[in-house]
Amino acid sequence: MEIIKKLSKPKKSIVFDTYWNFAAKRQEIFFNKINHITPLTIDIILERHRFTNVYRASDRVSQYLIRNVIYSDEKTYSKNDILLRILLFKIFNKISTWEYLESQIKNITIENFDSKLYSKLLSEAKEAKEVIYSGAYIMTSGKSIFGHNFKHENHLELLKQYVQSGKLLESIEKAKSMDEVYKILLNIPTFGSFLAYQYTIDINYSTLTNFSEMDFVKAGPGAKDGIRKCFIDRGDFSDEDIIKYMCDIQEIQFKNLELNFKDLWGRKLQLIDCQNLFCEVDKYSRVAHPEITGISNRTRIKQVYKPLNNNIDYFFPPKWKLDIRIKE
Repeated sequence: MEIIKKLSKPKKSIVFDTYWNFAAKRQEIFFNKINHITPLTIDIILERHRFTNVYRASDRVSQYLIRNVIYSDEKTYSKNDILLRILLFKIFNKISTWEYLESQIKNITIENFDSKLYSKLLSEAKEAKEVIYSGAYIMTSGKSIFGHNFKHENHLELLKQYVQSGKLLESIEKAKSMDEVYKILLNIPTFGSFLAYQYTIDINYSTLTNFSEMDFVKAGPGAKDGIRKCFIDRGDFSDEDIIKYMCDIQEIQFKNLELNFKDLWGRKLQLIDCQNLFCEVDKYSRVAHPEITGISNRTRIKQVYKPLNNNIDYFFPPKWKLDIRIKE
C-alpha cells in the first residue's frame, strides 16, 4: 500500500515507539501460549493486566464467533441464518448467553427465531442473576424506539424488524464496499458508529461479504485516546488517516526498532488491528507513560490478567487461507 501523503504530517510522542513495542510483545505472548512457553512475558505491565490480542480475530470471543457461530459444521445455514446468528451473538457479545440460548433453542435460525420466546428465555436468565451482556460493547437500550421495558427485549425486536424480513441481508449483499456495509448498519437504531464498524468486520468474517480489511476503518473512542497519546499533533491527518498511516509503515517501524514481530502466519496487521492496537496502547500507557494524557484522562487499567486453562484451536475465515500455514 502506498504511504498516504498530507501537507502537514503528524508529530510523534514517546508513546509512538511504545505502540510498536507493545504490538511485538503482546503478539509474542500469543505464540508463547500456543507453544506452551513460560514465562509468557517479562513485561510487568503485560504480566499483570489483561490486554486483547494484537489481531482482533485471534481473541477468544472472535474465535468463538468464527468457529461456532458462523462456520458451525452442524448444518448448512442460509445467508439470512448467518446474518441473524452473527448479530444475535454480537449484540450480547457473551459466549455464555449464546450457549444458553442454543441449549434451549437447539439450533438458531431465521425459521425458529421467535423474539418473544428468546426474550422470555433471557428474562429468565436475568432473574437467575445471570449477566447476559458483555461489558466490552455498550449499546443503548432502544426503549424510545421499540418501546419495551428491558434492553434485551428491544434488541430482539430490532433483529425481528431488520433481519427476519430479509431486507437487511438484501442491502448488505448489494453493497460494493465495506464502507457501504458500515453505512447500512449505521442506520440501524442503537448501533452507532463504533458498533456499526465492529459488526461490519464481524459480518466480513463470513461469506456474506468479501472485502479486504484494508478497505475501510473507523476509529472508536479508545483508539482516539491512543492516537492522542501517540501523537502530539495529528497535522492534517484524521484519526482514520493515522490508522492507515500506521498500517502502511508497520514493516518499516518493526525493522527500525529492531523488533521481531511475529505476524499472524503471514497475515500483516490490518486496519482493524491497528485500530484496536491504539485502544490497547491507550491502556498500556496509563502505567508506562502516566504523564501522557488522552482524551478520557483515565489513569489506571481496570482489568487484571487471569490465565484461562482452556486452549483455543485457532480457526480463521477460510477465505484468508491461513489453515495450511497454521498446520506447518
